[in-house]
Amino acid sequence: MTITRDEVLPENRWNVEALFPDLQTWNSDFHSAIEQQSPPHWPSLAKLKGKLGESPATLKSTLEQMLAISRKLSTLYTWAHLRHDEDIADNDYKTAFSRITTAIHQFHQETSWFEPELLSLPQDKINEYLNAPLLEDYRHYLESILRVKEHTLSPQEESILARAGQALQTPNKAFSAINDADFKFGTVKDGAGEEHPLTHGTYMVYIRDKDAALRKNTFEAYHKTFNSYQNTIGELLSGQVQKNLFNARCRKYSGCLEAALTPHNIPVAVYQNLVDTVNRNLGSLHKYMKLKKRALHLDELHLYDLYVPLIENVDIKLSYDEAVRAVSESVSPLGGEYQKILTQGLNENRWVDRYENQNKRSGAYSSGCYDSMPYILMNYKDLLRDVFTLAHEAGHSMHSYYSRSNQPYHYSDYSIFVAEVASTFNEELLMQHLLKTLTDKESQIFLLNQKLEDIRATLFRQTMFAEFELLIHELAENYTPLTPALLTEEYQKLNKKYFGPDVAIDEIGMVEWARIPHFYYNFYVYQYATGISAALALADRVTEGGEQERQDYISFLKLGSSHYPIDSLRVAGVDMQAPQPIESAISKFDTLVDKLSTLI
Repeated sequence: MTITRDEVLPENRWNVEALFPDLQTWNSDFHSAIEQQSPPHWPSLAKLKGKLGESPATLKSTLEQMLAISRKLSTLYTWAHLRHDEDIADNDYKTAFSRITTAIHQFHQETSWFEPELLSLPQDKINEYLNAPLLEDYRHYLESILRVKEHTLSPQEESILARAGQALQTPNKAFSAINDADFKFGTVKDGAGEEHPLTHGTYMVYIRDKDAALRKNTFEAYHKTFNSYQNTIGELLSGQVQKNLFNARCRKYSGCLEAALTPHNIPVAVYQNLVDTVNRNLGSLHKYMKLKKRALHLDELHLYDLYVPLIENVDIKLSYDEAVRAVSESVSPLGGEYQKILTQGLNENRWVDRYENQNKRSGAYSSGCYDSMPYILMNYKDLLRDVFTLAHEAGHSMHSYYSRSNQPYHYSDYSIFVAEVASTFNEELLMQHLLKTLTDKESQIFLLNQKLEDIRATLFRQTMFAEFELLIHELAENYTPLTPALLTEEYQKLNKKYFGPDVAIDEIGMVEWARIPHFYYNFYVYQYATGISAALALADRVTEGGEQERQDYISFLKLGSSHYPIDSLRVAGVDMQAPQPIESAISKFDTLVDKLSTLI
């Protein structure tokens, strides 16, 4: 039975107390971060409205005050959301999380005048500010605002959008609540008739089990739960799409995709290039599916068979401590400093909340803020997949560590476009390390299969998700209702296209669209695919190169948002505006399929 939060040992918890020792301290800081309880909550900022055109000094003072408040709120938010995710059903932390979320929306509302006022200044005044030595540290920050001038509304309109922001978070928050706290999946039977408790965490364990009956029963029971709520979740997903469409049209973008990519200076062509390039090379995935069907000796290969290892007598499992050692050893190409910081973070500094408990948020992520250590949520189950997940989130955390250590607050966060590069890079280093240390034929087959699954899940599957996400937004843009039947139908078409003729597409599994939390993240998933393409190229560049290549990569980690994402990756040594990185990743996948086929 899954343990309660109170039963989790201190050494297995993340060190959230380093931020605030308890709720009382958090409440005290929360009250001090808000200048007054009635609007305006920050009268010091309200007094600055209408004065941005006075001088560079006035603009700098305004920026410093806004960013100082934002920094305090970010720290408060980090503690509240971490505590909330430990136990989503805990009312005290749910209340704290709601309060800080509301406060942040209020802050955005009360500062919504800033960008419109800046953009309304005469061009000669803007040029003066951009070239002012006093504002040199903010030049890129200001240029990023000015670049989307045509999509920035009047102060009154921006205020309305800011006021609507909290209400528009409802689809995402409601999906998280029903998915992470309300759903109960019951139990499933294995081939011997024994019952097993089914949760988000155990789903990923059972779906990899060699017991075919357990895999099938797990897959069906899990998706039947989502299918039972397809109308509710369909409305939530539709609501999320309508939110994105509302914002895109208010800001005069041609569509939702452009609205999501433009603020990060990502050309729409990058997204379309990914989808087109993968579609042209689906034959490589089909070849792998055919090999997997033959290797598993199956008359029919189902979606619930895709994750099972190909070797029956090899099942690499590592405890958490063993996983930390493997991950730490694998990053040695990045140098002693990187390795030491990461090892200490995963061990004595307690960056990680390690194991599943009742009502804990499912999945895994890396979090934190400018004034905290990185934090990693895990639901560790000793599986090799969990080891790679730990490496993945550690990559995010080290990216955050270097960025926050080397950039001022306003450049300390990095774009989601580059976020998945650092994480997937570490997964590739781990794989290279394991292939060197586990050299027997069976382990090599097991690991090659694992690597192929990584690329399949991250490049091909996430591109399929990206194609689906683009499709449902385009349907909404053309006023087509997103009914559960339509969502399932379109999702089934994509599955058949991507997986090819050797995979049986089970109808119950086509409600998978209802369980993907990333569909609420506004065109996030494509970056997993571009990220793995860049990461594979950069990992080869670092491991096959010398000191300069390593320094190029570390320099990239330190940039934060001080450069546009495409330019940051060029510093590391890869150009994501070209199709070559994606084609190279697929070519590597194809080569690994052939190598695995030969070993089998």
